[in-house]
Amino acid sequence: MGDGGVIDEIERVMVITAHPDDAEFTVAGTVARWAREGKTVTYVICTDGSRGSNDPQVKPEHLVAIRKAEQEAAARVLGVKEIVYLGYEDGTLQPSLALRRDLTREIRRYRPDIVICPDPTVRYYGDGYLNHPDHRAAGDAALDAVFPSARTRYIFPELLAEGLEPHPVREVYIRGSTSPNFWMDISDTIELKIAALKQHESQVGHLQGWEERVRGRARDEAMGQGMAYAESFKRIVLG
Repeated sequence: MGDGGVIDEIERVMVITAHPDDAEFTVAGTVARWAREGKTVTYVICTDGSRGSNDPQVKPEHLVAIRKAEQEAAARVLGVKEIVYLGYEDGTLQPSLALRRDLTREIRRYRPDIVICPDPTVRYYGDGYLNHPDHRAAGDAALDAVFPSARTRYIFPELLAEGLEPHPVREVYIRGSTSPNFWMDISDTIELKIAALKQHESQVGHLQGWEERVRGRARDEAMGQGMAYAESFKRIVLG
């Protein structure tokens, strides 16, 4: 279905990703649209982004600062209100209990109505792209944090001691699903998505033709939905 079914009273959205720039590549059109509509959007980024370069002149510790600055610039373009950096090492993220606890903490703290996360089940797309293991780990831990951890009082009771009461997330939007059931029309925000991605100079500065590839993918996802550009999701409405 298209985007007409989003609950009107949704106020808070949390986007959980593995790396700086993941949200811009995958869901920035949706983020920009919801921010325009007055929803409060928070990013939670699991890793420090320190391995995101093959340039021998760029040291990992310097890349952390570069990518953080790029991410904050991109967030300003889109209207994201706050970014939480969990600081796990890039490239070796695992869906551990520690990561699930950290994500549960942020869900209870920010109390989002919607959580957006990567699909942890997809190992590859077609015959040309292997899904990054950090993406799968972030999605796996995020879904377990949404249910059962964030809404169940005595999972991670130490969070109660921090004053963080249980919180039931109402909807989950899984990005990168091979069986989407929801399409967000981003025709009015595709250029904001491109503008946000341009802030990630360390990641896109050396790429040729990336802007048209991003537009082309959004056109492909919109096909048959009555939209010019779209981002697709597996949408789960929780009881």
